[in-house]
Amino acid sequence: MQFNGTDSYVAGDDLKVAVNAAVTLERPLLVKGEPGTGKTELARQVAAALGLRMIEWNIKSTTKAQQGLYEYDAVSRLRDSQLGDERVHDVKNYIKKGKLWQAFEADEKVVLLIDEVDKADIEFPNDLLQELDRMEFHVYETGETIRATNRPIVIITSNNEKELPDAFLRRCFFHYIRFPDADTLRQIISVHHPDIKADLLSTALTRFFEVRETPGLKKKPSTSEVLDWLKLLLAEDLSAEDLRKDSGNALPKLHGALLKNEQDVHLFERLAFMARRQR
Repeated sequence: MQFNGTDSYVAGDDLKVAVNAAVTLERPLLVKGEPGTGKTELARQVAAALGLRMIEWNIKSTTKAQQGLYEYDAVSRLRDSQLGDERVHDVKNYIKKGKLWQAFEADEKVVLLIDEVDKADIEFPNDLLQELDRMEFHVYETGETIRATNRPIVIITSNNEKELPDAFLRRCFFHYIRFPDADTLRQIISVHHPDIKADLLSTALTRFFEVRETPGLKKKPSTSEVLDWLKLLLAEDLSAEDLRKDSGNALPKLHGALLKNEQDVHLFERLAFMARRQR
């Protein structure tokens, strides 16, 4: 099974190598990178390119590793026993299968996305070591062992919010999605906005990189944000000349698509004020 990108997702050679290496080694692919660089979308595109179903597990700060395996609803069973419900005699009626269980028991090979693993508690990755390594786990309530019928392609994303344990990293194939250079960014934009005029694109990208490379920026605008910004420019029917006229202002037009916190907006406002004083 070879991943070579798709018509709607521009994947660099290094990313293709990483995906195919993880598939060959049958190890989870750990993908890091700035928010908005297409980590989650990668899993969807790998599934689409290989013709596989995708199972998505979105991690939150309260997520526990056990939830990925299964959850036993003892409270419901106790309530049903008090009501004399016949279901109470089969413990399986009170076990909810998690995303790993669903992936393991699938009749076909699937792509399992564990999205934003760094949001959870630091122990979360360690708690999944054995299950991801052996592709099996034990259900204590029923005494059965769930083994992967077809080993899933596991893609794990991280925004680098916290360090992941060494033991977990050792079991993964790692890839960092760098922010694309100007040429690659043009390719990505051409997929999403194929009809954008060359003059507008060139001027907008110059303005975008000026914003992104401003010293002191708390959150640099990402790939997804430049796509949103261009969509707004097109919706407002702005031209390259409109952006050039705006070049004297520190804040670009429709900057809310690029700057996502008040500190960065204030930074550009201060830069504009300093620029006016120097004139």
